[in-house]
Amino acid sequence: MKNKGPNRAKKGTLGRLIKTLFEFYPVKMPIVLFCIIFSAVVSSIPAIFMQNVIAIVETSWKSGDWDAVSGKVFYYVGLLLVFYILSILSAVTYTQMMAGITQGFLKKLRVKMFNGMQDLPVRYFDTHNHGDIMSYYTNDIDTLRQMVSQSIPQLLISSITVLTVFSIMLYFSVWMTIVVVCGVILMFFVTKKVGGNSAKYFVRQQVALGKVEGFVEEIMNGQKVVQVFCHERESEADFDRLNEELFHDAENANKFANILMPVLGNIGNILYVAVALTGGILLLSKAPNLSISGMAIGISIVVPFLNMTKQFAGNISQVSNQVNSVVMGLAGADRIFTLIDEEPEVDEGYVTLVNAREKDGEIIECEEHTGLWAWKHPHQDGTVTYTKLTGDVRMFDVDFGYVPEKTVLHNITLYAEPGQKVAFVGSTGAGKTTITNLINRFYDIADGKIRYDGININKIKKADLRRSLGVILQETNLFTGTVMDNIRYGKLDATEEECIAAAKLAGAHDFITRLPEGYHTPLTENGASLSQGQRQLIAIARAAVADPPVMIMDEATSSIDTRTEAIVQRGMDALMEGRTVFVIAHRLSTVRNSDVIMVLEHGNIIERGDHETLIAQKGKYYQLYTGAFELE
Repeated sequence: MKNKGPNRAKKGTLGRLIKTLFEFYPVKMPIVLFCIIFSAVVSSIPAIFMQNVIAIVETSWKSGDWDAVSGKVFYYVGLLLVFYILSILSAVTYTQMMAGITQGFLKKLRVKMFNGMQDLPVRYFDTHNHGDIMSYYTNDIDTLRQMVSQSIPQLLISSITVLTVFSIMLYFSVWMTIVVVCGVILMFFVTKKVGGNSAKYFVRQQVALGKVEGFVEEIMNGQKVVQVFCHERESEADFDRLNEELFHDAENANKFANILMPVLGNIGNILYVAVALTGGILLLSKAPNLSISGMAIGISIVVPFLNMTKQFAGNISQVSNQVNSVVMGLAGADRIFTLIDEEPEVDEGYVTLVNAREKDGEIIECEEHTGLWAWKHPHQDGTVTYTKLTGDVRMFDVDFGYVPEKTVLHNITLYAEPGQKVAFVGSTGAGKTTITNLINRFYDIADGKIRYDGININKIKKADLRRSLGVILQETNLFTGTVMDNIRYGKLDATEEECIAAAKLAGAHDFITRLPEGYHTPLTENGASLSQGQRQLIAIARAAVADPPVMIMDEATSSIDTRTEAIVQRGMDALMEGRTVFVIAHRLSTVRNSDVIMVLEHGNIIERGDHETLIAQKGKYYQLYTGAFELE
């Protein structure tokens, strides 16, 4: 994600936010908008009724005939009461509808964010703090909730009220309106100065909060490492630094926000006095009134005008008060839209993986699962060919770098024929895991070619490519659910019998049956109740149930003790039988029986051959094997 800076949200965010609201709720939003406008206008018109009533009372006082005008007074009062009842109904309608719209809007945004996130390339998660990504779903969504449910409706009501009241003021008296405008100009400059600083720090607060959450999440995941290396005090110091930054931004944001309302309130009071003095002077001097209505200055104009001045100043203050919430909401919305706008993983593949069977020596597509897979390859001339999935993987002169200016793999050429076991050994950073990431197309190569069963992998749809590969990583991820659910993750339509068979193959069946509820034992917090070895066995079973023709094992047994390794090795051998297997290992004992061993150094393959051949060469592999049994 590109850093847009903490000072302001991207231009057009508010427009996009409102447009999205109307797209999600094309019927409800116009109704809400009408109710808000109606309620705001009704709250502005009492001044007109008051002017008429006072004028009638003045007439009655002069004539002394109250009975003649009392009907008109009650008519205006009754009419105003009807408007107020309708305004209350409008307010109830839009507040109730906005409650549902807000929560539904946030729900749909979360779904859109999460669904979009599933389509992002692995590179995105490698280069972004996971805690900061979590902040999109919590802090940013929460600021958006406040903005959509309260700030935008209040801002709209206040703005419409201000415009309506201003129009009525001009209708009654231009002279007193000029006094109000002078006060509004002063309010504007105060809001721009104080509110601008407040908004700036509120946006910084949002960014600082994401940093704090990212740091806390990082420390929680690495708490054992922190304690093992006695890094508690340093972690506290780092947290204090980030927390101090958050405190500084939050303090300044709220300091300016807390100053703004009292200042605007007192300017409103001064403005009220100024309008009262102006009205009194105009009354006493009997000065001609300049107005749209053409009415002369009288008590019936001055008194409603004073009420309108209070209402006008109060709504200006409300508008200014909502600025901070709107700015924070827009900052959150900008971050959310930026995540939604992230470019999804590019997939231009058109070759798909299908169920197949052999008939008269030919591969044909079928609906049922036969255990045979084939690549369905459509051609430009309209014909379709099928290639049996065998697991033949070849690399030709492959270059790759995570960033363009730094190449980490140089001229990699290798092949793995169906059923072969290919091992990669070398020091950390040599490029072992990078090669397997390229086979998965987590990253795309800079130069060269990778062919899978003779097909350029760029032509294969990524989902189908990855479905044909089983991956067992050094770091095991188990999800909340039962043991059975986690094994079935490798094949969602697998039966319980298939999952149990996979667990037996991996050597996990015995310990699973000893769990409190066996295969239905619930797991939480990445399987924290299990040992590292047990978690790895479940991961191996998960790969086994998928039954892929190609297996990638990245330090698959590195976390398993020697005794458990002996138990699991038989299952691993059975799992690898008849499959193309790529093994990354630091324990050289796990690669001795490989068909070919690739020794990597600084992104280059410096030696290749089987165990006996490499030992006989007395090169790097020989030094590693005889000098230190473990590479690290």
